[in-house]
Amino acid sequence: ICRGHYHDREGKVTQVYRKKWRIHIERVTRDKANGQTVPIGIHPSKVMITKIKLDKDRKALLDRKNRAAKKGKYTEKDTSA
Repeated sequence: ICRGHYHDREGKVTQVYRKKWRIHIERVTRDKANGQTVPIGIHPSKVMITKIKLDKDRKALLDRKNRAAKKGKYTEKDTSA
């Protein structure tokens, strides 16, 4: 976590709450009045990924979403041929 009250903490992402645009990270919790611990939601823009777990499906998804690939763009080499 890079910013906010819980900055300089590290941990695995345990849950992704896509509706609220929050992620929950292990060991970032708060105690409720009844003694129960609840995870704190952190905005993903305030977090830096240090290690990513890639299996073949995730790798395929990232390759599919790769914005660096120039689809349909002509280069000078293509136009001169």
